[in-house]
Amino acid sequence: MQRFFLILFLVTGTTACNMQSRANDGPAQSMPTLTGEPPIIIAHRGASGNVIEHTLEAYQRGIDLGADFIEPDLVLTKDGVLVARHENEISETTNVADKPEFADRKTTKAIDGSDHSGWFTEDFTLAELKTLRAKERLPDIRAANTADDGKFEIPTFEEVLQLIKAHEEKTGKRVGVYPETKHPSYFASIGLSHEKPMLELLAKYGFAGAADPVFIQSFEVGNLRALDKITDIRLVQLVSERGGPADMPDLDYADMLTADGLAEIASYADGIGPAKDLVIARSLLGYLGEPTGLVAAAHKAGLAVHPWTFRAENAFLPKDFQKGGSASDTGDMKAEIGAFLATGIDGFFSDNPREAVSAARQYSDK
Repeated sequence: MQRFFLILFLVTGTTACNMQSRANDGPAQSMPTLTGEPPIIIAHRGASGNVIEHTLEAYQRGIDLGADFIEPDLVLTKDGVLVARHENEISETTNVADKPEFADRKTTKAIDGSDHSGWFTEDFTLAELKTLRAKERLPDIRAANTADDGKFEIPTFEEVLQLIKAHEEKTGKRVGVYPETKHPSYFASIGLSHEKPMLELLAKYGFAGAADPVFIQSFEVGNLRALDKITDIRLVQLVSERGGPADMPDLDYADMLTADGLAEIASYADGIGPAKDLVIARSLLGYLGEPTGLVAAAHKAGLAVHPWTFRAENAFLPKDFQKGGSASDTGDMKAEIGAFLATGIDGFFSDNPREAVSAARQYSDK
C-alpha cells in the first residue's frame, strides 16, 4: 500500500478539520509544511505540563486549551483491555507501591532487551487497575501537579475516545486522537495484542481511515507494517536519537533517517515522529543549533514530520531559551517552537498546549 500518497491527497481535508479553530482566526497562510497547511498541535499525554499525565483530566485540559489531537500511550491489562499509561511498569505513575494487597505482584521482567523491576499492567485486571490512582511522574519538575496525586483513575482507551466524542457532541469540534502502541512485540509475545482491540475501538468512535483525524504511532516497525496491511489509518514511525526498533535489533534509527531509510518508511507509514534534536541539533554546550535537513528529506519522501516533545520547563529547553535559575522554572518554549516551525514541521507534540497554540498562531501571523 503506497501510504505516502495518502498524506498528499487525503490529509488536506483532515488537517483542515483539525485546524478549523485556528483557521477561523484569519485568512489561510501558506506554510512550509508538506501540504502547505498549518501544523497540527498534539497534546502530549494530555496537557501533562498542567495536569497529571494520561488521565481523563489531562486529556480534557489539552482539548480545552486548543490542541488538535490528544495522545494516549497504550498498554494492556491481564484481561486484554487497552489502558493509557506511559509504560506498562506503573510504579512511577500510580500509587501501586502503597497498596499492600498488590505487594506480591512486584517483579522483574525483560522488556525490549532490558530488565525492569516494579508492577506491570499485564499482571492486573482492569478492575484491579481501577483501584489505583495516578500520581505525577516528574514531581521534582512539576511540583504543582503533585497536589492532585491520588485523585485520578487510570483511564481505558475507550474512556479516552468517549471523552473526545462527548466534546464533539457538546461543541461541534472534532478533536483527533494519536495513540502510541507501547512495546507491541513484547505484548504480542505474552498473548496480548494492540492491533485488534485498538482498531475496533477507533472504528466504533468514528476513527477508521486516512480522512479521519487519527494517527497511530510506534517506535517499532513490525506492528506498523502489520497495521498497514489492515487499515487505512495514517501511521507514524517514531525515531529516537539513539538505538533502534526493539523488534529489529540489527536496525539503527540513524539508518532509518537516510534517504533510503525514509523511502522504506514511506512504504508502510505516512510520517515520522523524531526526537526534536534530530530536527534541530543542540550544540555541545546545549544551545539550539542549525536544522539538520531532516524535514526537507522526509518531505521529499512524502512523509510528514511530527517531532517530540516541547516542554516549558528549563530542564527540557535549549540553554538559549531558559529563564530563571532552576530546572523547574518556565523558559521560552514558544520561541523554541517558532524555530522548529520555520523548518516546515507538520505538527508537534507538547506538554503545554496553551503555549503551543499561541506559538503556532504567532508564527502563522508573521
